[in-house]
Amino acid sequence: MMARTLVVLLAGIALAGPLHAGDAAEGKKKTQMCEGCHGIDGYRTAYPKVYSAPRLGGQHAEYLIKALQAYKSGERKHPSMVGVAGSLTDADMANLAAYYAAQ
Repeated sequence: MMARTLVVLLAGIALAGPLHAGDAAEGKKKTQMCEGCHGIDGYRTAYPKVYSAPRLGGQHAEYLIKALQAYKSGERKHPSMVGVAGSLTDADMANLAAYYAAQ
């Protein structure tokens, strides 16, 4: 019985597809909110403290999605990122992650 349950669970996960099954072309349409900080090499924010904005291009899609979800939920705290992530849908996050992961 337990083996059968495990097989059903694994099949469901496989059918659900990867966490980052976003559309990179759609993600590119939303990058304007990211580029102001993340698109400038060596950029540092001054609020709420000096903080280097990490490069997004080439990051793993799963990491980007989880980071955006954490900002949206309040688990991660940065005023600008909480505001940006709060305006994104799950599809937006997946699409942005697909775009940046492909860089």
